[in-house]
Amino acid sequence: MEAMNRRALLGMAALVPLVAVVGCATGPGASTVEEGVRRLLTLSTERAFDRLMEPNGFYDSQVARIAVPQALAGNGGVLASLLNSSLVRNQMGIVLNQVAQDAARRATPVVLDHVRRMSLRDAVAVLRGGPTAATTLLQQDAGGAVLDVMLPEVSRGLRSDVIRTLSAAIAEKTGVDYAELGQTVAGQASDGIFRAIGREEAAIRADPRATRDPVLIALLGAGRG
Repeated sequence: MEAMNRRALLGMAALVPLVAVVGCATGPGASTVEEGVRRLLTLSTERAFDRLMEPNGFYDSQVARIAVPQALAGNGGVLASLLNSSLVRNQMGIVLNQVAQDAARRATPVVLDHVRRMSLRDAVAVLRGGPTAATTLLQQDAGGAVLDVMLPEVSRGLRSDVIRTLSAAIAEKTGVDYAELGQTVAGQASDGIFRAIGREEAAIRADPRATRDPVLIALLGAGRG
């Protein structure tokens, strides 16, 4: 019991200077620490999706690019031979990343809605955590919903674009398991989205002044103290 009380007191003590700083930065009606975390996640999410929605956004991303699944060549035969060609493999990579990008458009409002509604029971710990602590919490909360909303779009895109890339005649002979492929690509895309958000969160934490948001500047500066 004493240990629990001690932790509670320490948590309250940590919260006081953070709230005080926010109050100084914004005046009456100051945002709460929870609102500060939401601002951090909202800005990180918006920046990440802006980058991913640029032409070839997924394909050009170091953290979100979709790799050609090994399962595509798992049965050997015609498709495995084709994928040994760097030209075909690169074309397939571009197609898969475009499919992921198209599906990710549906995920944007889902992620932002979860940011608005998510429970932040220990916002101070999030702010004082690692460079992607808020994103980790967001993925735990929204990851399943993002995958659910992307999977149908990924599956539709794969059935049309992959066949078009390989030609229908070849695709029919390869025995591609589109359900498995869809799960793989959607999973990669979902993870890539959160890695992209985490990268933006880390950048904001490293230079909060660049956001010109007084709440973020105050909170993140205090969190590093």
